[in-house]
Amino acid sequence: MISTIMMALGAFRFGVTGGSYQTLRRVAQFRWQAQDRLGRDPAMQFMGPGSEEVTLEGTIHPHYRGGLRQVEFMRLSARSGEPLMLVDGLGWVFHRWVILSVDETRKVLMSDGAPRQIDFRIALRSYGEDRA
Repeated sequence: MISTIMMALGAFRFGVTGGSYQTLRRVAQFRWQAQDRLGRDPAMQFMGPGSEEVTLEGTIHPHYRGGLRQVEFMRLSARSGEPLMLVDGLGWVFHRWVILSVDETRKVLMSDGAPRQIDFRIALRSYGEDRA
């Protein structure tokens, strides 16, 4: 059986049967500090990894699958203030992440204002695991 889950963020599932993303952007940062030296150019010292960010962008057709409240569920997850586990459909565990923002654009509106299409963008940042 083929999995219909593309990625899980806490209890929210991105996939074919609900909110699916078409774009995943991942940025990893690394911390370098300039160390001044007498009579020479500063040397760069590696201070360790920085934060990582993931941006997911996609489209939801709420009347087809998943309903109108999918983006609201993303916002509720963000409001909890808790880091969430991020796991992709291939089984890669990315550890805990926080939701920085949830953007929503409603399109193709019906006479009662209900959208036939919802474009969304969710920005995540790695929580930073505590090491023992």
